[in-house]
Amino acid sequence: MSTDLLDRIKSPADLKSLDKRTLRKLADELRAFVLESVSRTGGHLSSNLGTVELTVALHYVYDTPHDRIIWDVGHQSYPHKILTGRKAGMSTLRQFGGISGFPKRSESEYDAFSTAHSSTSISAALGMAVASRNAGVSRQHIAVIGDGSMSAGMAFEAMNNAGVTPDINLLVILNDNDMSISPPVGALNRYLARLMSGQFYAAAKNVGRSVLQHMPPVLELARRFEEHAKGMVTPATLFEEMGFNYVGPIDGHDLDSLIPTLQNMRALKGPQFLHVVTKKGQGYKLAEADPVLYHGPGKFDPAVGIQKPATTPKTTFTQVFGSWLCDMAELDQRLVGITPAMREGSGMVEFERRFPKRYFDVGIAEQHAVTFAAGLACEGQKPVVAIYSTFLQRGYDQMIHDVALQNLDVTFALDRAGLVGADGATHAGNYDIAFMRCIPNMVVATPSDEGEARLLLSTCYQHPGPAAVRYPRGAGVGAVPQTDLAVVELGRGVIRKKGEKIAILVFGTLLPAALKAAEALNLTVADMRFVKPLDLNLVLELAASHVGLVTLEEGAIMGGAGSAVAEALAGAGIASPLLQLGLPDRFIDHGEQGALLASVGLDATGIEQSIRTRFSL
Repeated sequence: MSTDLLDRIKSPADLKSLDKRTLRKLADELRAFVLESVSRTGGHLSSNLGTVELTVALHYVYDTPHDRIIWDVGHQSYPHKILTGRKAGMSTLRQFGGISGFPKRSESEYDAFSTAHSSTSISAALGMAVASRNAGVSRQHIAVIGDGSMSAGMAFEAMNNAGVTPDINLLVILNDNDMSISPPVGALNRYLARLMSGQFYAAAKNVGRSVLQHMPPVLELARRFEEHAKGMVTPATLFEEMGFNYVGPIDGHDLDSLIPTLQNMRALKGPQFLHVVTKKGQGYKLAEADPVLYHGPGKFDPAVGIQKPATTPKTTFTQVFGSWLCDMAELDQRLVGITPAMREGSGMVEFERRFPKRYFDVGIAEQHAVTFAAGLACEGQKPVVAIYSTFLQRGYDQMIHDVALQNLDVTFALDRAGLVGADGATHAGNYDIAFMRCIPNMVVATPSDEGEARLLLSTCYQHPGPAAVRYPRGAGVGAVPQTDLAVVELGRGVIRKKGEKIAILVFGTLLPAALKAAEALNLTVADMRFVKPLDLNLVLELAASHVGLVTLEEGAIMGGAGSAVAEALAGAGIASPLLQLGLPDRFIDHGEQGALLASVGLDATGIEQSIRTRFSL
């Protein structure tokens, strides 16, 4: 499809110069370009196809970047990037040195707030609105949030605050597409779905009309009551009670409705709420039919859609976890699985199918997920919380206060630990070792391959207290896990290669790189397995038999596993030379996984060079 009209848009100012009648054509070109672009680079697709008209309308009506638009999560912001001067940059999307897959303040003045985690937009927009009011600046502030993100407590905390904040210009747009990454769950979603279907209201209206049609005066009274009753069963009841002026729902793909509605709402003062209904994958039938599959695809041919790979790919760590979870649940009836809205991403689809009564998707509510698990554990259940490392950060207080403090039997399966490639710094699981190992009662395990992951999951599950197993995105070396549910000794590491002079203590999946570097230098390599409890005997034994130690982890150096070894040596009064290798004290941008590891010296070549330099080998 030609994009002649889209090619002329270098900024929203160019968009505003268009006649309203041409905006439909622009939206069609924009949607086609998003599809073609993402098919070449990979990235988020369904969500972006669903927000094309909304994005066009927002930039047409509002004066950006003076007016602030905050995209909740931000995985639907590709049309926004394209219309704000980054069309050419889409060929570098999520690649090393290229543009981010999420809004990023350092990338463009049109990205008012850097996002990637859900449910932050209303809080940020409220803060900006108050700042503008205090500075005497006339400016609009728009938070675009999905129905999945609206289920999180932070969104309602912000609305509760906004509803009583005077003299602010704030518009919350609920982008209601009935679809988060996994199908949305919870009472709020059911409420919105029930209102949208209108079945209760329509049925009641029709019954009343048939009974009263022969009684005109009573029918007129009923009609008036019907208008009042309608207000009691629409979302206005919920949001207006929180201090917002509610408008909607309206069709989010109808520019003739969107533009005048936004123009009218721009003139209103105080907290405003616009309910917009869109369809994920809009305009691309394959994505409309399966928005989950097309949520974040890799490269594909739009003409044929996503195809199964010709060769069987390696089993991922996520799949290892999913298989283990089902096997352990078969053995132990006390096991329950919990996910905060990441059923597919965490590998729990099969578990839900086989054990539906023991599967709990609590929505985008990480804090609740952790404390919910604590409550289950109090009553003798054995909860397994499957959560991305980056999202566990949001449940940190609950991990300390509600789980560890009470020494409850909760197992955490931490997916996406370490660098995550194209999703970048916002999704990287770089900090879990550092923030977990300082918590009393916690066990922290770092499997080196897929087989070790299953072993350590079983070990941590059988431990009668809080424990976490961290593993990366994707596949490892291709190790085939055993089919049983064997365990290893808690806090005991193993020697993988014997060498001389220097010993490398590896925590996690950098083991293959360590072995390659050790082969070149004839060094000893230990797979430590656990950060906590640390195998102190092995650390002291290696310190006594080698002239120096190296710790290696795909996690933050500051406070990480290397720090645990340093503390152990200091506590034993041993002054052995120690080189700590891990992720530096900075946020690491997006890019291909191998390139990112090489950029921080955590590939085999970088490890070897660091050891040579430090120990003059």
